[in-house]
Amino acid sequence: MSETAYLPIIDLGPARAGDYAPTGALISNAFSTSGFCYLRNHGISEDLIRRVHDEALDFFHAPMDEKLACKPKEAVRGFNALNRTTMYGAENPDYKEFYQIGLELPADDPVVLAGQPLRGPNQWPADRPAFREAMTDYFEAVGVCGQHLLRAVACSLGIAPDFFVSKYDRPLQRTQAIWYPPHPPEREKDQFGVAPHTDYGCITLLWQDGTGGLDVQGVDGQWVPAPPIPGTLVINIGDLLCRWSNRRYNSNMHRVTNRSGRERLSIATFYDPDYDAIVDPRDLNLPDGVDSLFPPVSAGDYIIGRIRDSQKPKSP
Repeated sequence: MSETAYLPIIDLGPARAGDYAPTGALISNAFSTSGFCYLRNHGISEDLIRRVHDEALDFFHAPMDEKLACKPKEAVRGFNALNRTTMYGAENPDYKEFYQIGLELPADDPVVLAGQPLRGPNQWPADRPAFREAMTDYFEAVGVCGQHLLRAVACSLGIAPDFFVSKYDRPLQRTQAIWYPPHPPEREKDQFGVAPHTDYGCITLLWQDGTGGLDVQGVDGQWVPAPPIPGTLVINIGDLLCRWSNRRYNSNMHRVTNRSGRERLSIATFYDPDYDAIVDPRDLNLPDGVDSLFPPVSAGDYIIGRIRDSQKPKSP
């Protein structure tokens, strides 16, 4: 393991080969401190990443009318324009555009018919089959990476490697291509690409281009850059894994500010459990005499609550 100034670089290769313990040991150290690490040998080809990057940029450069034709409907899928989301405590909406996809379910699927939030068919722009293919291929590849990573996470928590498998039958995986225009120079202090926040779910897998702009808050409260490292993903845990681990692992604050003077693109995947998966720390073999810090919660209910909070207009 080598390190940046703050975040360790962890090799997923052994876990992908079925040996989860070595990766788990490194994860335990990273997630119990910063809650972040870099991941190499993640198994997603550079060719696929380049395809998603190029197709996503081409889409974001399209006329706004074309992009708005894919604005979200019931399942929060599709194109989200500037100023759509506001993180809690932020003065201004996030300065970004993003395109989100999830698990593809037909309109007549029982959970869709029942109105389960975050479920349904994806939206796709007309006449952009290469964009659809690239996003779909990446969604599947990063999901495989997430499966291996969670087995190592389970080992790190002293539970069976397959603990999370039954919780991820139809996961609430959401993959976003995110485009950040250059930061407005006159808004130096009160505008973020993404304002400081913790992620909502279990684990996040982030590819970022070479622009930079991601900062992580350390345990001492100081902000530390998480610069791009070729061949790696940035991994962090969200609130649900913090709860599940009974706060053995930390969901730390992070933010994005694009002061580079050029556009920035990232691809974020929130690899989260089934909607009805119950997140209960008591299922993770709490040590004798240690009480659960959190009541059980449905993964989907928690996530949709956080999403809805981010989409509420700020009170005047």
